[in-house]
Amino acid sequence: MSRFLWCKLLPLTGWICIVSAVWAQSPATDPSFFPTKLYPVLEAAHCRLCHATDGVASGTRIHFPEKGANQDQIQLFGLSLAVVVNRSSPSESLLLVKPTNRIKHTGGVRIKPGSDEEKILNQWIQYLASTSDESLAAERHRLGESAGTAKQEHLVRRLTHSQYDNTVGDLLGDYSRPALHFPPEDYVDGFKNQAQYQGMTPLLVEAYSTSAEKLALNAFRAGDINHLIPCKASSATGVKCRDQFIRSFGLRAFRRPLREVEFRRYAAAFSVQATLSGKFMEGARTVVEAMLQSPNFLFHLEAGPDGQSVDYDIASRLSYLLQDTMPDKTLLDAAAKGELRTAAGRDAATRRLLDDPRAHQALDEYFDEWLRFDRVLNSSKEGRRFPEFSLEMAASMVEETRRLLDHLVWDDRNFMELLTADYAYLSSDLATLYRLPVPAGQFELVHFPAGTPRAGLLGEASFLAANAGPTETSPTARGIFIREQLLCQHVPPPPPNVDTNLPEATEDKPLTRRQRMSAHVENPLCASCHRLMDPIGFGLESFDAIGRFREHETILIESPTGKSKDEKKINLDLDTRGEVAGIPDSAFSDSSHLGDILAQSAVCQECMVRQVFRYAFGHLETSSDEETIHQLFATFRDSGFHFKDLLIGLVRSPEFFAGLEDNQKGVTRTPAPSVRSKNVDPNAAARR
Repeated sequence: MSRFLWCKLLPLTGWICIVSAVWAQSPATDPSFFPTKLYPVLEAAHCRLCHATDGVASGTRIHFPEKGANQDQIQLFGLSLAVVVNRSSPSESLLLVKPTNRIKHTGGVRIKPGSDEEKILNQWIQYLASTSDESLAAERHRLGESAGTAKQEHLVRRLTHSQYDNTVGDLLGDYSRPALHFPPEDYVDGFKNQAQYQGMTPLLVEAYSTSAEKLALNAFRAGDINHLIPCKASSATGVKCRDQFIRSFGLRAFRRPLREVEFRRYAAAFSVQATLSGKFMEGARTVVEAMLQSPNFLFHLEAGPDGQSVDYDIASRLSYLLQDTMPDKTLLDAAAKGELRTAAGRDAATRRLLDDPRAHQALDEYFDEWLRFDRVLNSSKEGRRFPEFSLEMAASMVEETRRLLDHLVWDDRNFMELLTADYAYLSSDLATLYRLPVPAGQFELVHFPAGTPRAGLLGEASFLAANAGPTETSPTARGIFIREQLLCQHVPPPPPNVDTNLPEATEDKPLTRRQRMSAHVENPLCASCHRLMDPIGFGLESFDAIGRFREHETILIESPTGKSKDEKKINLDLDTRGEVAGIPDSAFSDSSHLGDILAQSAVCQECMVRQVFRYAFGHLETSSDEETIHQLFATFRDSGFHFKDLLIGLVRSPEFFAGLEDNQKGVTRTPAPSVRSKNVDPNAAARR
C-alpha cells in the first residue's frame, strides 16, 4: 500500500502528519510492515530459491509461501520466523546472522551487513523478540483463519504413452506399442506425466487418429481373434449383438458404463457402417476406431458430467497408479458392486493389484523416469577412452539398477538400502568393469569385498555414466542429480549469457577436473549455485565417465600432428573430498559414505515420498499437500521404509480422492497415521 493510497483512506485533515507517521511506525503497529517492507527485501535477496519445499534449504524451519500468496499468508510467514529469533539476544538470531553470512551460510551473503535492508530486517527481529508467545500465537490463529491455503486444482490427465500402450494391449490384445511413434513426451518437474503440461498438439492429435485407425483395423483383420464381440451376430446389423458389443467394449474402453446418449451415438455409427459394408465386423471396427479417439478413452475424465461414475473413477485411479493400465474385469466388477466405496474393499483391491506381475512393470516405468534411465541409454562415450562402452553395456547398466529396485520393493527390504547396498546384480561385462569376480550367470547377486568404495545406486554405472560427459566426469551433473532426484531440491538454471566453458588442461599446466572447475566458485554469478552441486560431485571423482574406479585422473594432451600415437598421458592425483551443503556432518569421499549420509537424512527419506507423490498425482506438491506428505512419510518410516506400504498409504490418503468429494457420499476412508500424533518432525534431523 503506497503512501498516497493510505492518505486517501484517512480523514483529509490529518493526512500530512499521518503520512510521516507511517514511516515511523514500528512493525507492532503497522500490519503491512512485513508484506510491504521486509518481504520484498527477502524476495530481492532470492532467499526463496533455497527456502522452499523444493529448495536446497528445504530441511530448515524457513519455508516461503507459494508465489501469488495473499497478504495474510505473507504476514503469517513473517510471524513464523519467530522460531529463528533469539529473544534474549536478538543480534545473535539466526534470522540475522545467516543471511548476512556472519556465520557460515550455504547461500553466502544475501543481505549486506550495514545496509538499509539489514536495518529493515532488524526491525522485524526486534518486534518478534519483544512480542509474547501468546500474542504471536493469537495473531497466527487469526491469520490462519482468514488466509486459508490454496488447494491444488486437479486437472484432467491424459494417458501417458506407456499407459496408452498398456491400455490398448489389455483392451485389444495389441502389443505393437503404437506410442513409440507418437511425439516424445517431455520431462517436466522430473516426470513425463505432469497434468499441467500434458498438452494436445496437432501432431499428437494426428498420431492418435492414425493409431486408432490401425488398431481398429488390426483388431478384426483376422476375424475376432481377441474375442471383442461377446455374441454371435444373426446378421450384419444384428441389433441384439450390436448392443451387447457396444456396451461391453464401451465399459472397458471408457473404464465405466456408457451413458445412454453415448450408446445411441455409437449404435448409430455401427449401423451405418455395417449396412454400407454388409459386414458386422465393419460396424464393430468403426466403433472401436471412434472410441479410441474419444476424450473418454484418452483422458482420465473422472466423475463425468452427471457424477455417477465414482466407483469406476476409484477403479481407474487404483489401476493406473498401481498397474499403469486400465482396470481389469475383477476391478470393474468390484466397482459395479460398490465394493471400492469401503476402505476394506480398496485395501483388498490394492493388495491384489500389487500381487499382479503388471505392478512390477508399472513401478519400472516410475523408476525409469525418476532415475532418468534414458540418459544412460542415450549416452555416448568417446571410443578411444572407453572402448568397452556400448549400447548393450548401457542396457546392462540399467538392468543392474532395475534388479536392485525389484529386490528392495518386492522382497520387502528397507528401500533406503538403494543408497547403501553392499551388493549388486551384475552381468559379466559389469563385473569386469567393476573389477569383481564374474558371476556364473547373468545379473546374479554379487557382494562387494569389505572396504569397497562402491555402494548402492551412487556406485552403479547407470548413475555414474548417465551423469558424465563423453570424455570426462561431470561433478556438476552428479551433484544436480542428487539434489533434485534424491533430495527434492530444485537447482536454478545458470544466468543467461554466462560462459560455462572451463579452461583446458595443457602440458604446461595440467589440471584435474576439480581444479579447472574452481572457476565456478571464483565467479560470483556461478558460486551460489555451484557450491551446492559441485562439492557433491567432487566426492565421486574416483569413478570415471563410465563408472569405472580410478586411482588417478588421466589427462590426454593431444599432439599438434593430430596423431593418436603422439598423444601424451599425464596422471594426476585425485582430491575426492566432498560434502552435501545443508546436511550437517556430511563430508565424504566415496559413494559408500555418501550413500550412508543420504540414507540417514530425513530430507532424503521424505524426498522418496515426494517423488512418488508427484508421479502418482501428476503435479508438484503444494502447501495444501504438505500434511498428506508428512502422513505418508510417517507411514513409510514406521514400516521400515517398505515401498509397498508407501503405495498402500497413497491409496489411503485423502489426496487420492481429491476431485471426487462432491460425488462420493458413502465412501469411507482409512486415515494414514499422522506424523503429528507421534510428535515426530520428519525434518528434525536435518535441523539439528
